[in-house]
Amino acid sequence: MINRRLIVWLAIGWTLGIGLASQPIVIIGLFGIGVVLLLAAAVMLKEATRRNALLCIAVYCAGVIWASWSDHRAATGLSDLLEAAERDYPPATFEVEVDGTIVSAILVDGDSVRFQLQGSVVKVNAELTTRALHETLQVQLKLLTEEEQRQVYTWQRGERVHAVGELERPAGPSNEGGFDYRSYLKSTSHIHWLLKVKGTEATTVTPGSPYSISTLLGRVDAVRDWLGAQMDELYPEEQAGYMKGLVLGSSDDIDPDVFGQFSALGLTHILAISGLHVAVFLYAVHAILRMVRLSRERSLLVMAALTPLYVLLSGASPSVVRAGLMAVIGLIAAYSNRLKDGLHLLSASAILMLLWNPSYIHNVGFQLSYLVTAGLIVGVSPMRALLPQWRRGKAMLDLVVVTLVAQLVSFPVSIYYFNQWNPLSIPANFVFVPFISFVVMPLGAASLALGPVWPLVGQWLAVAGQTMNGLTFMLVQYTAELQGWQTVWAKTPIWWIAAWYIALGIGFRMAGQWSLHRKASREEHATAGDGITLPLSSNSQSHAVTSKRKQLAGMAAAIVMLAALLTYAWLPDTTDRTARFSALDIGQGDSLLIRTGSGMHVLVDGRGTVSFGKKKEEWQERRDPYEVGRKVLVPLLKQRGVHAIDLLVISHLDADHIGGLQAVMESIPVRRIWWNGTVKHSEDAVKLMETAIKLNVPMYEATAGMNWQLDTSVSLDVLWPEKSATADSLREVEDQNESSVAMMLTMYGRTFLLTGDIGNESELALLNHFANQSACESIGSSDSPSGAGGGHCLDVLKVGHHGSKGSTSASWISYWRPAYAVISVGKDNVYRHPNKETLERLEQAGVRLWRTDRDGETTFAVQPNGELLVRWVRHKWVDRM
Repeated sequence: MINRRLIVWLAIGWTLGIGLASQPIVIIGLFGIGVVLLLAAAVMLKEATRRNALLCIAVYCAGVIWASWSDHRAATGLSDLLEAAERDYPPATFEVEVDGTIVSAILVDGDSVRFQLQGSVVKVNAELTTRALHETLQVQLKLLTEEEQRQVYTWQRGERVHAVGELERPAGPSNEGGFDYRSYLKSTSHIHWLLKVKGTEATTVTPGSPYSISTLLGRVDAVRDWLGAQMDELYPEEQAGYMKGLVLGSSDDIDPDVFGQFSALGLTHILAISGLHVAVFLYAVHAILRMVRLSRERSLLVMAALTPLYVLLSGASPSVVRAGLMAVIGLIAAYSNRLKDGLHLLSASAILMLLWNPSYIHNVGFQLSYLVTAGLIVGVSPMRALLPQWRRGKAMLDLVVVTLVAQLVSFPVSIYYFNQWNPLSIPANFVFVPFISFVVMPLGAASLALGPVWPLVGQWLAVAGQTMNGLTFMLVQYTAELQGWQTVWAKTPIWWIAAWYIALGIGFRMAGQWSLHRKASREEHATAGDGITLPLSSNSQSHAVTSKRKQLAGMAAAIVMLAALLTYAWLPDTTDRTARFSALDIGQGDSLLIRTGSGMHVLVDGRGTVSFGKKKEEWQERRDPYEVGRKVLVPLLKQRGVHAIDLLVISHLDADHIGGLQAVMESIPVRRIWWNGTVKHSEDAVKLMETAIKLNVPMYEATAGMNWQLDTSVSLDVLWPEKSATADSLREVEDQNESSVAMMLTMYGRTFLLTGDIGNESELALLNHFANQSACESIGSSDSPSGAGGGHCLDVLKVGHHGSKGSTSASWISYWRPAYAVISVGKDNVYRHPNKETLERLEQAGVRLWRTDRDGETTFAVQPNGELLVRWVRHKWVDRM
């Protein structure tokens, strides 16, 4: 097999070596040993010659070396600043002046501008001399006026920039499994630093070299912008961004709501320029060349020459570069009458792309593009052969097989990165992919092409496209909003993904062999029908029966293996009896996630984005504003496999505790809600309550004395607020802090006090309530090894109101005697939480403290035997308590 498809196996070895280059040397070595053993077995089975086996091993090693050298070459030259930035908290930042060249498209979103700058010289203000700089910086420019926005729109890739700003490290992950912006920039673009600039007055832009690659790409950007402007004139605002993504590969202007609906149905690949778009482009070019009677050979060369131009105009994303490379290689091979199969073209393009830029291996689009394309090449034919060979309806069956194979191949990567899958994506892809690809996209491309030269026809085509878009949006929205279909999957380990593709490969191979036997059997029957008899020996008949049984057994084994993998992925921690309490880092606000030993989940609050100062002007508004619930909280819950929230506790209705819960309720089923029984006439509070009512979520007023035993491991006891005298009507409370729900959480005998935002007033009322009993008596615990121990009654105190001065009084700490405490607080918040006096009181009481702004997410894990372990994201599991 290796001898027949050597380039395929070379591509696999090359890709594997590059992908493993960033792993520890032990992992690289273990995989290397595995490669050697597999190739040795192939040589023994005569599936590979020694020369080809050694060549595959050499290519694997070359991939490791090439990617490692590429990473080493791209290491930051500011190592002393890097060390200083990571030495202390908060991380050091540096005032700098930088000279460089713009090397990416300039993205303007409201008052925010982003682009990449290839630095040449940097001067740190604390130093007298400049330094040479040979690395790329990610620039984040904050615009101050609308005039500055108009000015930035004139900038182009390839121009020189002198900028004065603040140099800082990109943010690392602050939650377990959260998005790692630092790693993302480093792995995909070899970027180690952010340059933050305020206002265009801090920049000077001058023309760059007219013949540099960046300048040439800048001219391509200008053409794309001009084409985008034409699309803006042809289509209404809500459709123009969508059509730009569909035709030009520019996704920056797509409406976030539309993109979210496409994402929910697994349709975002339609908005990314890929092989289908390149095929449609080449089909149109070929049709034109036939009209002008160009010969086949010249047509092939013209199409090969035009393909790179289309790749550049469509944004040159990894998926379209892959498709373009395959097309060029295929066209040249066809011209030379040496056209090989699609798998060879795919392998050759992978080798070339990773030779050009090894960091492509970390791009999700690159991974999906190659995996799905390879899956379609390998899997469609054998899967199609299993279905009836009808003449009528053949195209329909072909489309069904293509859709199913694409779903099977993309599924593991999709749940690994996005942690969700909707079964409706199968029929949605079946319906929308051909409709959009063969109707809407050609209409959009034709209207764009004819609009400048034949405006009337361009407008007619655009009207037709608008009608089709309206139908598409309506159906996509209706399907995406159907309740109960979206499934949540925890992030799977790498071994699971490898096992999935092995099982899929076995299934495809057995199906392929089965189809060959069926074809041979049909040919025998056809021959017999012509009056020709070809008798088979008993040995041949026996061999055929044995082969058929092996193929059936292989397909059955593949199906069983896939089912077992699905079960594990759906319930990855079904045997885990550890209970966990996590204080998530979501900025200034609270969000606490509790997992019981049986796998139930309780979410307490969900901070939202809080706006300060005057309202933004229209030009400052961003197309996709940052919202912590949608951007941070929901992805974290999905990444941990939270299929449903058994209890949502809303401690009170302030924005820094509920703003992110709207996205949670719209994304993950909530089975019941506890809240403080009040109302507040703020937009986010009213909307949240309306959503709960619309979704028929049971709501209960949490008052002192309420108790819920979630399972044998976890119980919740409400301590505050006291039941209102006006129980028949909801109280309107604008200042919500003192009405926060305070609870005692018990997990395997360990105790956690959750206090919301209560201050000294509520603390004093609670202390008066417990005046006749000690803290250990009030929480039903004792000073024992299974409890806090060491003279402490309470294991963990969630410090009230983010550590403000008006909470966590000395008497409060003295009464509860906590062993540990955690503060949910945002980095560099405007309130200057936590207060210095509060920190001093906790320190004087001997309480060990964690802070989400400094330590990231902090998790307290309790084993069934009462053993307590603590982990904070920027460190490891510490102290068995």
